[in-house]
Parts: sequence; structure tokens; C-alpha cells
Amino acid sequence: MSATLGQLYRPDHDEHARQRFVGVLKSFANGALEQKLAARYESELLPNFVAAHGRAPQNRDDARPLFESDPLYQLWGSLVYASQGLMWETVGATCERIGPAFEARATALGAQPRGSLQLDPALQPPTPIDRIEIHRQPGGYFASRHPKDLQAALIYFGTIELYRAAKGLSANAPVGEPGIGRYIAQVVRKRYPDLAPRRILDLGCGPGTETIALQEAFPDAEVHGVDLSAPFVSFAHAWAEERGMALHFRQADARHTGYPDGHFDLIVSHILFHETWHDITPAIFSEARRLLAPGGVFLNADVPYQPTRMPLTKQVTNDWQVRNNGEPFWTGFADTDVAAALAHAGFAPERIVADYEPLGAGHYFFFGGRAP
Repeated sequence: MSATLGQLYRPDHDEHARQRFVGVLKSFANGALEQKLAARYESELLPNFVAAHGRAPQNRDDARPLFESDPLYQLWGSLVYASQGLMWETVGATCERIGPAFEARATALGAQPRGSLQLDPALQPPTPIDRIEIHRQPGGYFASRHPKDLQAALIYFGTIELYRAAKGLSANAPVGEPGIGRYIAQVVRKRYPDLAPRRILDLGCGPGTETIALQEAFPDAEVHGVDLSAPFVSFAHAWAEERGMALHFRQADARHTGYPDGHFDLIVSHILFHETWHDITPAIFSEARRLLAPGGVFLNADVPYQPTRMPLTKQVTNDWQVRNNGEPFWTGFADTDVAAALAHAGFAPERIVADYEPLGAGHYFFFGGRAP
């Protein structure tokens, strides 16, 4: 019997050791060291600023020079940048080694599919998304060396596993476990207990590992996923086929999906909008409104980085990520009034949501609306 895709994704001893080191380094830089920086701001940087200016910094732009001259902030930035590069290097080695076998298995799974895969070779990602390597991923999400090349999706998938391992989440869970997808499905059920979707759309589905959770949660629904990236939707199709799920994936622009009006009862996304140029967000909202059936729900889960909820240190470190670490759309998303944008797209204000749900020790930002 052929090895499954999950079985094929197995770093060897040395790869695992390097990835484990990188995961721990990233956890330290973004955890304990950033917390120490926040404490330093309160105990030293802020009092110094107040003494010099007679007031506290008003926003992240006001505070940035204060941090940039601080050695601890410089150390933090150096470690975050270096660990990000090491992440791609170490995960990339595994993906290059297993890539041919992984792609062969994906091709075999597509020979007699339960679901469907629709690619659009003529589709071009919108500018500036087409020019950006999100997260500094080498080649970005759209790189493809041949028609069956899955490397862009495979290396992205590998970094998810690295993060899970660093947080101790991989030891007792299968590779590619759709934890966030299940969480989103739970939130949908909690907020909309009367919803019984017949068709579901996952916008910006990526490699599809979270899309399968929607099928698990709503087994009678027909589940679709769209993404701009051909490697991502191809990976997603194979991942679902491996699990015997008849999911339907399409390479498409979320502003122009090609589906009929009123086709979906539930449309969701996960971390799509903080990786999307904020100028095209209104068009995606309008497309979602067009696609919703009467009573249908549009609900998105994303990072809770709105300035009103973040201490100033976190705003400054996030701004550093925007400027230096492949997160160019974070602040545009965080500063967007999503409720106003949803209303402009045709959602009734009384049916719009833009608030937070607990997740572990933190929260996720949920926003969207319901059709009448």
C-alpha cells in the first residue's frame, strides 16, 4: 500500500532536529523576549519618553523611534528575522527531499477523484499581491516549476507543522490536523445554531487542511474552497481525496469566484484578510454578499490586531513585521473599519458582527454578516 500524504511528510532525524531548534527559537523571540521588551517599555522607555516630551507616545508611529534606538528591540528584531529565514531553510530541505514522492501520490489520488479540482492557468494574482513573498516564503504562494509542482503549498504546510511542534501540538495529533478549522466551525454553530448549510465556501482556503473541518462539522453540506494559488488548491484537492472526502476546489480570485448568485449558505475564511491588500477587501465583501443565499452567513476569523485592543509595544512589533518580515498587509487590515466596509457591501448593520472569540489564552477576531 502506498504511503499517505501525511506519512510522506516526515522530516528525517537531522531535519527534525533543525526544525525543532528553529521552532524553539521562534517561540522564544515572539514569546519570552517580546514580553521582556514590553516590560522594558513600561519600566524604562515610556518614562524616558514622558520625561522628554511631557506626554506618552500617541500611536505606533510616534513610538517607533523610541524602540528603534533600544538594544533589546534590536536584538528581538534580529532574532525574529533570522529565525524566519531559518524556518524556510530547514522546512524547505524536507520539502525538496519528499517533493517528488508527494507529487506522485497527489497525482495518483486525482486519477479517480471523489471531489473536483478546477485550475485557471490564465489567472493572474492582483498587484501588489503577485510581487510579494508573504511571510518571506521563497517564491511566494504562486511559484510553480511545472504543472504538478506542489512545493509552494508543501513548504507552507511544513511551516504549520513546525509551529505546531514548537507549541507541543504535534506529539499526539496527526500531521495536518485541522484545529483552527474545527474551532471556526464551533463558532459558527454557537453564533448561528439555526444554520443548516447545504453549500459552504472557504475563501482563501490555502492547502485545504482547515477546509476538511467544515465537511466534518457539516457532513451533509457540499464544501468548496477557492484560492489564487494553483499549488495550494492542488494540494488541498489531494489532501481531501486522501481522506475520502468529496470536496471541490477552484483556483479563483475571491473578488470574482465564478459561482452563481445566492449559491452558498455559509462562507468562511481563516487569516485571509490580513494577507490581502486592504484596497481589494471591499470587493471581496461584495462578492461574498452576492454569493449568499437568503439567510446565509459570511464569517471570517483573523488575527486580533486592532490597535484599540493591543498595547503599544505589540503595535510597534507588528509594525516591524510589516516593514521587515513579509507581513505587508497587517496594519492595513488592523486599521480597516470592517463593519463599515461590510455595510457598504450590502450587509444590514444589525446583521453585521465584528467582535472576538476566546482561543486558548488569547482571542480571534470574527467579522461578517448574515443575509436577510
